[in-house]
Amino acid sequence: MTKIDFKTAGPFIALIALFILGIFVNDAFLSAGNVSNILARSSFIGIVAIGATFVITTGGIDLSVGSMAAFISGCMILLMNALMATIDSLVTIIFLAIVASAAIGGLAGMINGLLTTKAKIEAFIVTLGTMGIYRSLVTYMADGGTLSLNFTLGDVYSEVYYGTLLGLPYPVWVFLVVAVIGYVLLNMTVFGRHCFAVGSNESVAHYSAINVDRIKTATYILQGLCVSIATIIYVPRLGSASGQTGILWELEAIAAVIIGGTMLKGGYGRIGGTVVGALILTLIGNILNLTDAVSNYLNGAVQGVIVIVAVYLQRGAWRAKN
Repeated sequence: MTKIDFKTAGPFIALIALFILGIFVNDAFLSAGNVSNILARSSFIGIVAIGATFVITTGGIDLSVGSMAAFISGCMILLMNALMATIDSLVTIIFLAIVASAAIGGLAGMINGLLTTKAKIEAFIVTLGTMGIYRSLVTYMADGGTLSLNFTLGDVYSEVYYGTLLGLPYPVWVFLVVAVIGYVLLNMTVFGRHCFAVGSNESVAHYSAINVDRIKTATYILQGLCVSIATIIYVPRLGSASGQTGILWELEAIAAVIIGGTMLKGGYGRIGGTVVGALILTLIGNILNLTDAVSNYLNGAVQGVIVIVAVYLQRGAWRAKN
């Protein structure tokens, strides 16, 4: 008899159980609009969480992703509004904003990585600091209010979020592409093997001729790029940015990674599990919205409990194994 690997199958079983629960909670759960909304909303956190999988696999952590997303959103909106006065092509303006988003995300990730590796500051401290910096910057840029995208641009750019291909929203397709690239990168390349090695034991990895600092910095750059991609498909949803944009994204991203089976201590990561983890978190929020049994305002509390329980179970499994 084949023994079920609950470490691998657990997230999938939980996802199926939640899906069944959702069906019983509300008849509207299976509606095309609701399913499409679940998939689209899971895309933002899922893309950010894929980047976080690389960081956590190498033994790092990034608490700045939500604030980084808010800052990038603000920069994109300010840039697009400013370019309206000099460039007639709306598509060109949006393209330039997308390029700027990728550049800012990559640079922000590099700063986090270099401060962690070259300055030898704990990742928790570095990203806690940059979390405050980015959140303050976007609040300053908005003068304490909200930055709004030009309505003409917003009408064109909104297609990125609300448009569909083969019945699925564009954000879902972006999520799938990022997930496939992340899976290949982590599981089928030398870089991925080095990520596992660094997370398992930095000293051994160093003596095995692996450039530990370069690998860890690269994972933070990947995280920044994933945040920028998520931002690119998030901005057209509301067409605005403020100090409240991206609140709790860091909690949701880390929760998705841990739920998916990636070890918080590093050395083991699962992109497929992260994708399932993002779907689980979105399903929980959706079910809370569809039922009156528990207030949807407790969504953050539920996610926090999930993170604590998941880490506790991981630690127990690791101790039992060793």
